[in-house]
Amino acid sequence: MGRDQTFEALLAEHGAMLRRIASAYEADRERRRELEQDILLAVWRALAKHRGEAPLRAFIARVAHNRAITHVTREAAEPRRQPLDDETPSEAPTPQDFAETRDLHDRLGRAVRALPLSLRQPALLTLEGFAPAEIADMLGLNPNTISIRLTRARAALREALNPDASPEVHP
Repeated sequence: MGRDQTFEALLAEHGAMLRRIASAYEADRERRRELEQDILLAVWRALAKHRGEAPLRAFIARVAHNRAITHVTREAAEPRRQPLDDETPSEAPTPQDFAETRDLHDRLGRAVRALPLSLRQPALLTLEGFAPAEIADMLGLNPNTISIRLTRARAALREALNPDASPEVHP
């Protein structure tokens, strides 16, 4: 299988994850498309460096996150030009389900983007199905640090998604 075919197979398997990562770091539709292209180019270039020490999925996610962080750093000084994309595709069977799903995705996307970078990375990787130990390895941190950050991220997301709910009281 040639390099182009290998990359096409990689995109078929991991493209959705890469788009979600880009979406978590960029709300503006045009800038997100640019970020997606930057991520694909970074993955294309980095593939030759993958030595099998980590699963390919984790390697690709790490490359994507590193590229997204570079993007955020570069774009931080520029103000947002348009609101979060309301045309996020959904496979909901009814218009009401579609609207509810879209609203939840929009609110979750905004809530994840509002997290500080130190909480956003582990939260997004958790949403992508990575275990805390895998996240710790990808980010070069110890698992306890990741667990603490995930606890803080969950609390912040819970508050952002349901600000009227009273906090749980533990005896």
